Amino acid sequence: MFILKYIATLGFIGYIPVAPGTFGTLTAFSFFILLRPSPFIHIVILFLIIPIGIISSHHAERLLNRKDSRHIVIDEFCGYLLSVLFIPYSISYALAAFFLFRFFDILKPFPIKKIENVLRGGTGVMADDIMAAIYTNLILQIWRLVY
Repeated sequence: MFILKYIATLGFIGYIPVAPGTFGTLTAFSFFILLRPSPFIHIVILFLIIPIGIISSHHAERLLNRKDSRHIVIDEFCGYLLSVLFIPYSISYALAAFFLFRFFDILKPFPIKKIENVLRGGTGVMADDIMAAIYTNLILQIWRLVY
């Protein structure tokens, strides 16, 4: 169980006293920029890490005794990686994804807030960030097509 909590909090990242979710997203941003995964590897990573995020955050919620604890940041990590899927690799797109994802994750426009309130456990923890990532990715895809 400890290892699942460690995964859900990305080790010490989830315990940073100020804005741990932003630091979880920043960790994913750094991962993306430094590793530059190919689209195939990017998809494989998402197929692995999303179920791991659901399972680990479910158990971490129980151990931390709090629904969607601020210490759980694997959802931000996964959400950011989904935000940049099939987006051209560039610092400007990566930064735009960072700010758009944080915007949607914090404000939770419809139906993100509803999803967060309806779903329970690890699925609920991950689902709102996945939806914020979809919003982010859609905006960046439209931007890419228009410009």
